Amino acid sequence: MKVGFIGAGKVGFTLGKYFCMHGIEVTGYCSRNIQSAQDAANFTGTKVFRSTFDLLDVSDVLFLTVPDMSICSVYEELCYTGIQNKIFCHCSGALTAHKAFPQIQELGAAGFSVHPLFAISDKYHAYGELADVFFALEGTADRLDWMKNWLMSSGLKINVISPAAKIKYHCAAALASNYVLALVSLSRSLLEECGFSANDAELALKPLFWGNAQHIAEDGLQQALTGPVERGDLETVKKHLDCLSAEQRQLYCLLAKELTKVAQDKHPMRDYTAITEYLEAMSRKG
Repeated sequence: MKVGFIGAGKVGFTLGKYFCMHGIEVTGYCSRNIQSAQDAANFTGTKVFRSTFDLLDVSDVLFLTVPDMSICSVYEELCYTGIQNKIFCHCSGALTAHKAFPQIQELGAAGFSVHPLFAISDKYHAYGELADVFFALEGTADRLDWMKNWLMSSGLKINVISPAAKIKYHCAAALASNYVLALVSLSRSLLEECGFSANDAELALKPLFWGNAQHIAEDGLQQALTGPVERGDLETVKKHLDCLSAEQRQLYCLLAKELTKVAQDKHPMRDYTAITEYLEAMSRKG
């Protein structure tokens, strides 16, 4: 199967290089920015195409690695030329294959969403990390098993999800990635209230954040859990809540209730009833 990329950003660079390194033939790149396409082609040892139709003609699989808002329009433009037996893929976390590629089966083709559960920050090096990344796959039902097996043949980890679960999946990814930044931001603000400068607060939080992230990656959620909730230390939890604003208390309670679930799984014989009931009461109180 020959793979072409429309769009030469970080995702296109990374997937193209990974495929080339794992035995999948990449035909090349087409992009509105010809220099970006040239850079991607040079990086992967493939070709530049000035026309999306020319790229479509020589490719069996097309990855539309363009901004989410452009996926549908690029697809619709290509439909006018005939796309029978072609496979279209996009890498949006929130958009389903059905929304991106309407009526694709009636046109004799197949469409899939292939989303990496990974924040690609460096287009020249991230391909080396993809072997450890899970990809969520959904799309044309009668080709789904084939697509899964084809992607797995390159060494990728694939988890099939239903189209109905796509938004919840994307929400889960955002919470673990983007929303962690909100918690760090709040921690920094609290340290500033304790007398830290903003810069020193970030520096102080780095080893704490990084050490915990490594512990989770190496040992899992349960073993990484520490702190007053795990210990069942209700008095410290109360003191924490007392020092926060009403809005911050609501967030703390929501997170603490989730932590008690992890703690209970880690210590099934420990009684967390007192903490759970207190957190529920505080949540209702606002």
